[in-house]
Amino acid sequence: MNKAAVYDTRFFITLFAPDNDQTARKIRNEMTRKERYVSSVVVHELYYTSLANEGWQTAQTKAAHLKADFEVVPVNERIAEFSAELRHKYHISMGDSMIAATAYALGAVCITDDVHIRQIKEIQTQWL
Repeated sequence: MNKAAVYDTRFFITLFAPDNDQTARKIRNEMTRKERYVSSVVVHELYYTSLANEGWQTAQTKAAHLKADFEVVPVNERIAEFSAELRHKYHISMGDSMIAATAYALGAVCITDDVHIRQIKEIQTQWL
């Protein structure tokens, strides 16, 4: 588990509400990875979802936790252009293509169970 990882929004949904004890153990194990990255798009998606479902305070708390434990990677020109190529090639959402392009730019595995991201041949994906 030495390879750097970029985490999809679905990882954080599972992190904050694991299905069972086995999933919780897998998440704790995943959190021992040294190089943990998250696209700034994930910050947006998690914050937005939390605002809609749980309110401002929870959104603030979750975002703070994310930023404390993961390095946030901003979208730059290189990521934006490759994201557009992936979006066009695979007909996926902008958010998914940005997260995948971030993983590609960093040479990192993308931690996701999202079928849209998992279809992208240019990156490696894995789930818990």
